[in-house]
Amino acid sequence: MDKTLISVHHRPQWRTHIGFLLATIGSAVGLGNIWRFPYLCYQNGGGAFLIPYLIALLLIGIPLMILEIGLGHKVRGSAPASFASINKHWEWLGWWQVIFVMFGIVLYYSVIISWCLNYLVFSFNLSWGANPGDFFFKQFLHKSARPFPLGNIRTQVLFALGAVWFLNWIIVFRGVEKGLEKANKIFMPLLFLLTLIITIWSLFLPGAKQGILVYVRPDFFKLKDITVWIAAFSQIFFTLSLGFGIIIAYASYLPRKSAIVKDAIAVSFANSLFSIIAGFGVFAVLGYMSYTTGRPINQVVDKAIGLSFVVYPKAISMLPALSQVFGVIFFGILFIAGLSSSISIIEAFTSGIVDKFGYSRRSVVSYLCVAGFLGSLIFATEAGLVLLDIVDHFLTQYGLVIGAILECILLGWVYKPKMLRGHINSASHLHLPRWWDFLIKVVAPGVLIVLLSRALIQEFSSPYQNYPAVALILVGRDWLVYTLFAAFIVASRPWQRKLSI
Repeated sequence: MDKTLISVHHRPQWRTHIGFLLATIGSAVGLGNIWRFPYLCYQNGGGAFLIPYLIALLLIGIPLMILEIGLGHKVRGSAPASFASINKHWEWLGWWQVIFVMFGIVLYYSVIISWCLNYLVFSFNLSWGANPGDFFFKQFLHKSARPFPLGNIRTQVLFALGAVWFLNWIIVFRGVEKGLEKANKIFMPLLFLLTLIITIWSLFLPGAKQGILVYVRPDFFKLKDITVWIAAFSQIFFTLSLGFGIIIAYASYLPRKSAIVKDAIAVSFANSLFSIIAGFGVFAVLGYMSYTTGRPINQVVDKAIGLSFVVYPKAISMLPALSQVFGVIFFGILFIAGLSSSISIIEAFTSGIVDKFGYSRRSVVSYLCVAGFLGSLIFATEAGLVLLDIVDHFLTQYGLVIGAILECILLGWVYKPKMLRGHINSASHLHLPRWWDFLIKVVAPGVLIVLLSRALIQEFSSPYQNYPAVALILVGRDWLVYTLFAAFIVASRPWQRKLSI
């Protein structure tokens, strides 16, 4: 560790404390809160699932959130700068995190956001018609069954994708105070307001009670199943934007005196509360759909993309009144949740480049958004949904988890958490106990290793979704490998700005 390095450049700060909180919550709250959490809860014991979910939040969610906020605040730099300041041989890890998130996750995530924007427009006249499944897969996406050949770029997706990247550009281009903070001060209150409106509206639909009972009715027998616990810990890790480099970058813009522990707790619980509330709205609508069609919930519920773009449009069309308004609000929620996350990913990478090379933020953001738009086009093709599924599987199941395990090793064993704990306690009124060190050194990496091991066992037992092995290797595995090579290349370049620790 080189302790002679000092910070020599001005770093922007959040104008207000609430601006930081809303931006950090915005990075955590995303599409998965609305379509993944309710389904996981339903599938894994209903209300009983909240027990392992809250335990996971306390054991790894909040401790890792404190870790990343504390690190960004101490070093006052991006993920690459923070890791390099601790040990120059670990700089590559910070670059790997922000590179595969920027040139992987946000590329396909922006395409999903563009679908939400399209469906927001479709809601005005319920364009999906009587068969939303055929409309989504056959007419809208013209989905290919295989990853190759790519097929044509879908025109409607292309134009919406351009709008998404323009919004990404204009918000991040304006900087921390005038762009990210202002945008999230609008996005987050609006997101929570619209979610409350649609949830309360849903509760008064016929059959809503039955849907909610399916969602929350506890099945404590399920808690004996280890897969339920794995699902809970997995959801907590992925939903909080941990291992993305985002939280570290956002925390680097905090003032010297900050409520680090309190903020980590607030962000973590706000994210979880949003998921739970959104789940009530989703299952109330599914209950109404079950009541109207006479089919049980298990025949109308779906997971992931199918819930938002097939099941929900069908339910919206069946509403007794104001179905267009309901559709606009629902897809508006999805669009805002997605956009608030995508801008945070772009900021995490931008922060790293500006820290290391001293380039103009505006130039970096401009080039980055053009490259991002062009890179996203592969997911806007007819084979885009299949490619999206493969890339998402490898980047989230392996890239994020491996990166987080290595982050715990670096900060738990190389740097020692007690040193970071000392900084956090000196900056914050709410102090960390010593057992936080144990959570970072042993519990968090242990849980993540279990998640990784389980994913690898499943991977080798059968090909993911029965996709061709060649596609899984060339698209999934190699995407991770190439971003890792890029990380080592960038890390090998000299710093144009000095670091601090």
